Amino acid sequence: MALRDDAIVGVLAISIEKGITWIDQLYQDPDAIDEGLGSHMLALLLPAMGRPVRLYTIQQNSRARHFFEAHGFCAKTFSNGEDNEERCPDILYELLDT
Repeated sequence: MALRDDAIVGVLAISIEKGITWIDQLYQDPDAIDEGLGSHMLALLLPAMGRPVRLYTIQQNSRARHFFEAHGFCAKTFSNGEDNEERCPDILYELLDT
């Protein structure tokens, strides 16, 4: 969790399932976007995460796609969204090395 003046401005939540680290959430306050907060949270936590690291993001979220690709994540699979909560086409990203 990232705080600014006692207010939560960012959250990064992970889980580990069957030896795979999952980024379950990476959110920032809209007013904190483009300040490097997401990059900072990843930089702090990625070294401690086992590999591979995986996450899903919505295909239409070009900002998230660019962010994760810039941090070394590669698209592994694309889906039509029928199996996710949002029912939106998504992408499974994976990071093997830092």
